[in-house]
Amino acid sequence: MSNARRSDHSFLLQGSILAIAQIVSKIVGLIYRIPLTAIIGKRGNDYYGTAFEVYNIILIISSFSIPLAVSKLVAARIAKGEARNAKKVLIGSLAFSAVSGGIAAFIVYFFADFFTGTLLKTPQSVIALKVLAPTLFVVAIVGVLRGFFQGLNTTVPSALSQVAEQIVNAIVSIVAAFALVGYGVKVGKVLGDEEAYRAAYGAAGGTLGTLSGAIVALLFMCFVFFIYEKRFRRKVAKDRTRHNETYRSIIKILVLTIVPVLLSTTLFNISAIIDQGVFKNIANAQGYSASQISEWWGVFSGQYKVLINVPISIASSIAASAVPALTMAYERRDRKTLRSQIHSAYRFIMIFAFPCTVGLMVLAGPIMELLFADADDTSAMMLIIGSIAVIFYSISSLSNGLLQGINKLRIPVINAIIALVIHLVVLLVLMEFFYLNIYAVIIANAFYAALMCILNAIPLRKSTHARQNIKSTYLIPGIASVIMGVVVYGSYNLIMLISASNLISCIISIMLGAICYAVIMLLMRGITRHDLERIPKGEILVTLAEKLHLLR
Repeated sequence: MSNARRSDHSFLLQGSILAIAQIVSKIVGLIYRIPLTAIIGKRGNDYYGTAFEVYNIILIISSFSIPLAVSKLVAARIAKGEARNAKKVLIGSLAFSAVSGGIAAFIVYFFADFFTGTLLKTPQSVIALKVLAPTLFVVAIVGVLRGFFQGLNTTVPSALSQVAEQIVNAIVSIVAAFALVGYGVKVGKVLGDEEAYRAAYGAAGGTLGTLSGAIVALLFMCFVFFIYEKRFRRKVAKDRTRHNETYRSIIKILVLTIVPVLLSTTLFNISAIIDQGVFKNIANAQGYSASQISEWWGVFSGQYKVLINVPISIASSIAASAVPALTMAYERRDRKTLRSQIHSAYRFIMIFAFPCTVGLMVLAGPIMELLFADADDTSAMMLIIGSIAVIFYSISSLSNGLLQGINKLRIPVINAIIALVIHLVVLLVLMEFFYLNIYAVIIANAFYAALMCILNAIPLRKSTHARQNIKSTYLIPGIASVIMGVVVYGSYNLIMLISASNLISCIISIMLGAICYAVIMLLMRGITRHDLERIPKGEILVTLAEKLHLLR
């Protein structure tokens, strides 16, 4: 096997492992949000979502970019055989993240009232945000350890820790929310707003699960590192490089790597805060009631975004695994491997993004009703209109990571600024002149992601000369997804006539759709033998496809 194909196989394998963990985590997250939403209601979802919007922005600023930066720096040094310097990257990163995470936790806890009340006009979410504050410190340390192992070209520790984190998060969130809504009702009876305090304390129970999950992830990563430490010490002992970096230089390089990544990810995600502020203020001025605005945003943040983030997480996983692999190829000036990895990454995420987009569009109403007991036509229409964002966010997330992997760190920042400004103009126009209320937010979000795709594609192609095969990357998955969508829609409605059960109809139609998509992709060579061999346990799928005469 050539170096390009071997490296290509490795990073897609690691990306697949991380993607599977992300999907499992997202599914667990999706499942536990069903009882959580039932417990805290749409209003509680608004408070829960508002707390997380603030938390996510501070997390991005303080430590979200640390795993990627650490994996990139560790991979570059391992590629040169500098294990001792890779160890210094780890130690320096731990010190840096402890400081940044600690400061972030302090700011969020003591300025929670300002963020939730003054900025976002949702003062009832302050309790949930204060519970989240310590999580920022824990996540910062976890991120360094995950980035370290990803830099060593293994995503298994990160994958397992993410699954464990989400399982604990789910259990504690439900139990704590159930316990605290009762307490909130008692507080509300005393203070005069029973529903508001019920939702506020229920949301705080949900965020307590996030903190508990992060602590479990930290303990797991520390355990894995303790087991691996002896092996890594032997690598350090064998290191004969004369280039010994100082901790001061490590911190400097870390900061210079983090800042561009930080700015791009901050701008990439800060649109959520801007959207919320613009939407709630304009909707309020247009005469919508506070409860209606809160419910709309609760569906958007607690249902719509949760659903589309499941397939988008696949692109994030591939991007995370691609960065150290691209960095190694870039350091070795291996252009062939570089182009091969970029092409494979795009094809891989499109194989998943297209059917997920069509599936969410076709079953929007049934999925909302099944998962969130929400039969409101507005909620279903939000998902129908916004599902296209899955494709755009998948491509833009991946292209961000690819540019960062080849040291084009400033380009995503510049592109994000341009997209953010234009996106804001689009949102204002849709709200002020077309009166599209929450639909304006969904359309503007999809537009932002689409613009990022275009802006990132130009410098990526110019720097790497990597070109996508339009037929295999976009056309075949698109055609297969449309056919799948017809099968899913038809089978769902037919089964509903027979069973009258939304649950049974959804499960069977989704299974038929998945089989239909896989068969069409294999017959049209949208998925090849080589593709199947590059994923975990792919040899089993190859054998099955051969027995069914679907592989040439």
